[in-house]
Amino acid sequence: MKRILILTAGFGEGHNTAARNIQEAIEHLEPDEAIVDRIDLFDTCYGKISDLLRQGYLTAINRAPLIWRGIYSIFDRTSFIEDVLVAFAKMKQALDWLLREMQPDVVLSTYPFYNFLIEEIFKDGKEKNFVQITVITDSITVNSFWYRSWSDYFVVPNKDTATILKSAGIAEERILEFGFPVQLEFLEYAQNSMLLEPIRQPKILYIINSGRKKASKIIDQLLSRKKWEATIVVGKDEKLFYNIADHIKGFEERIKVLGWTDKIPELLLSHHVIISKAGGATVQEAIAACCPMIIPQVVPGQEEGNYELLRRYEVACFAEKPSDIGSALDFLFEDEAKHWKKLKNNLKKISKPDSSLKIARFVLEQSVLEIAPSRVFPFPGKRLENVNFSVIKTKSSQALLCDFHIHSTYSDGRLSIGEIVDFYGQRGFDCICVTDHLVDRKRLIGKFCELTGLVLTPTKVGEYFETIEKEKKRAWKKYEMILFCGIEFNKDGYSAKTSAHLLGIDLKSPIDPCLSLKDIIAEIHKQNGLAVASHPHIFQSVWGPNTLFLWENQEEYAPLLDAWEVANRYDLFSPVGLKKLPFIANSDFHKPKHIYSWKTILHCAKDADEIKECIRSNRNVAITLYRDHKFGTLFQKKDFELEIA
Repeated sequence: MKRILILTAGFGEGHNTAARNIQEAIEHLEPDEAIVDRIDLFDTCYGKISDLLRQGYLTAINRAPLIWRGIYSIFDRTSFIEDVLVAFAKMKQALDWLLREMQPDVVLSTYPFYNFLIEEIFKDGKEKNFVQITVITDSITVNSFWYRSWSDYFVVPNKDTATILKSAGIAEERILEFGFPVQLEFLEYAQNSMLLEPIRQPKILYIINSGRKKASKIIDQLLSRKKWEATIVVGKDEKLFYNIADHIKGFEERIKVLGWTDKIPELLLSHHVIISKAGGATVQEAIAACCPMIIPQVVPGQEEGNYELLRRYEVACFAEKPSDIGSALDFLFEDEAKHWKKLKNNLKKISKPDSSLKIARFVLEQSVLEIAPSRVFPFPGKRLENVNFSVIKTKSSQALLCDFHIHSTYSDGRLSIGEIVDFYGQRGFDCICVTDHLVDRKRLIGKFCELTGLVLTPTKVGEYFETIEKEKKRAWKKYEMILFCGIEFNKDGYSAKTSAHLLGIDLKSPIDPCLSLKDIIAEIHKQNGLAVASHPHIFQSVWGPNTLFLWENQEEYAPLLDAWEVANRYDLFSPVGLKKLPFIANSDFHKPKHIYSWKTILHCAKDADEIKECIRSNRNVAITLYRDHKFGTLFQKKDFELEIA
């Protein structure tokens, strides 16, 4: 599965609109192959404070535009954002956790602040394992806030904005002129949109998103034109809805008032003109629908560029006073609407109704699974047919290639359990264990994790065990590979020293993750499973939250645990070896490229109980860095013999 993380923010509807439309396009193109998560971390991390910031933003742009212009200039001309990052430590920690647990192929931002946080997370030089894409929702007057921090690619709405980025020193190959991501409905209805035919009754769409003091006077202008029809959209403001409904009493046949609606594409494509401020999403949707605009308000800063785009291509009129709006509409529709037709034709030259699909295709191209060409390792000698594989036993000890820490799509892994069996089986592995995350719901972080969909939920645990049980038979029959069912129990606290991850290997039934660690270990042992400390020491080569509780309390837990991970992914935990603790090495596999990491080699019979006993006694255990080209010859099972009971 391809996993895409989309980061957005509610400061202006354009950011959320862009994020929502890209998600819709990706899921339209690959509904079964891509997992898309869209998150507003401002809202998630700060709740009411975030609401206050949004309200402050709206108040500034509506009531104090000059103050907002000053704030916008500070963002553009100073390092203010970089200087206040320390105040967003909670958001940085949440994003750090998301990147670690989700393991996305692509991180796409429609709000630039996230790029600064990502830069801070990786400031120590650790390698990012995802492609970073920024979708710029403004035009022409692009604040440097958008491109001051790193992004692999910048998606821009038009060539004018691309020129601005080039002049700022952004390499041309990193600038993608795909357009602003609009809803797929624009593409679907584009061919059926209004033709340039005689207009008998102009249809006006008025979207009230700010400037509400002018609303009643603008509506009066619409009411005074008896041959006109109008649709007024007021959004989620119920009080405003009822006020306007009272205002248009007696005119309901040609004036409609709507609250919140998701039919904006249909409305734009079925009306001749839209009256609205120059917001990024509204402007770009009007362009996609080829619907000329009347602009009553331009917010200083970001919206100045949006209006400049409309002015430059002669596709809109600016009319600040309500009376000017009426006059502008009269002008457009006089002389058989010749001026309106001119604007309509100009819009067709710059309209990009397929923008979301272009962006989605590019994102999916960046998230192609990094699976190396599979190679099936043949069994030496003749292959026996029609054998009852359930009673096959190996006669003697042999070198077994093992990985006991693997995540599937049941939590935050990229491959399904069936895909994991094929992926490891084709590479000659002898024993693997799928260990998806199960969190302690009594802990606050555990509750948050369950909401993300990146961990096993109580309703899915039974299905998880059943699926692995079915795949065990296929794994042995097709690859002679032993498949264990496991769980990674997550006990996450607010610090590394209060956090622990514990692997339960070869479990027969679910265990309550809310039990204490000691009780979970006891339950694992009741099922004749292994209890293993997962990544117990400090990460060096990968970033992510360290889980040091078991290490800090090793005197208490070492007698209870069967083994400790001495190596995880690319990290080697030397202190585990120096303490002479029993050890194994695992990949902590989430995506195909993680196969090239530390693994365990056991020398014992290929039998579930023999493998577990080998780990418990910690004899004939070795670790190695896995590479396909090496193991293609090393693990050919040359001494393999079959004994049929």
